[in-house]
Amino acid sequence: MAWLILFVAGLCEVAWAVGLKYSAGFTRPGPTAFTVVTLVASLVLLGIALRTLPLGSAYAIWTGIGSIGTAALGIALFREPMTALRLACIGLIVAGIVGLKIATPTEG
Repeated sequence: MAWLILFVAGLCEVAWAVGLKYSAGFTRPGPTAFTVVTLVASLVLLGIALRTLPLGSAYAIWTGIGSIGTAALGIALFREPMTALRLACIGLIVAGIVGLKIATPTEG
C-alpha cells in the first residue's frame, strides 16, 4: 500500500508543478489554490509512505515520478521540445525508478 501512496504522491507533485505554471507567479487565484492543495497533498502522502518505505528510495522515486510527469506534460501542454536526447534522459529516470523499486525492501 505504501508504494501506491507514494505513486499518488508523485502524481500530486506533477499536478502542483503544472499548476505552478498556470498560476502565473501566483497571480491567478484558481490555479494558485490548486497548486497549494496538490502541493500539500503530495507532501502529506509522501510522509505517509515514509512510515514504511526507506527515505532514500522513496524520495528519489517521488521526485522521479514528478520529473517524468512534469517533462511529459511540458511536452504535451506547453509545446516543449521532444528531442531524442530528452526522451532518452526521461527513459533513464524511468529505469532508475524501476531499479530502486526492485532493489528496495519494504517494512510493511
